[in-house]
Amino acid sequence: RPMAAVRVRAGLDAAQRIVGWHYRNVSPSILGQRGATLGPRGDSQATECSSGIPYAFGSRKVEWVSHPSPIPVGFWRSVGASINLFAVESLVDELALAAGQDPLQFRRANLSDPRWLAVLEAAAALAGWGTPLPAGRARGIAVGSAFNSIVATVVEVSGSSASSFRVTKVAVALDCYLTVNPGNVEAQLVGGVVHGLNAALYGQQTFSNGAAQRRNFNKNRMLRLQEMPSVAVTL
Repeated sequence: RPMAAVRVRAGLDAAQRIVGWHYRNVSPSILGQRGATLGPRGDSQATECSSGIPYAFGSRKVEWVSHPSPIPVGFWRSVGASINLFAVESLVDELALAAGQDPLQFRRANLSDPRWLAVLEAAAALAGWGTPLPAGRARGIAVGSAFNSIVATVVEVSGSSASSFRVTKVAVALDCYLTVNPGNVEAQLVGGVVHGLNAALYGQQTFSNGAAQRRNFNKNRMLRLQEMPSVAVTL
């Protein structure tokens, strides 16, 4: 999928409410590389999950700048959703820190959609958010929507550095409206956790003179059985 450089700037007022939000994604266009004519809104892959989200952002501006990369890119799993949800929720965490608020409480205070709030609360309850953690452990929470589904995830990690940490527990809450086969949906979500961790931890691609050095996915390390976190799912 495309690489991206994302810059987000936001401001808080005296009541710790978000009063301004400026989001810019710079990335190659999958469709543009294939000769498609992009409309005035640009490439939907570059902006999905960064616009139309129900945070009380006050004044907001979302931009995409096309990067003319000669390296061919394609559709790999969530594409723009993975880039933009990570960037949006990372800055929401930074805003919560700046406001001196718990990340869950800050999201509660700034979300207006009842379905988003319900999914957020379900994930927090499933993970035991707010309960004491052993020394050396921490939790993070995120919520977003893509492909007509709303999902929230709580991840618990242990360790003290970027090179020595381990993901120990994951809690996922999903609202996909009509669940026809709950067991199949749960299996998809657990598999998604595996694929997400593989991509985040081991999915590096390197280039030499514009050529990818890993020609296939079997060149990347994957989670081993003993490294797999426990995963809890609620629908």
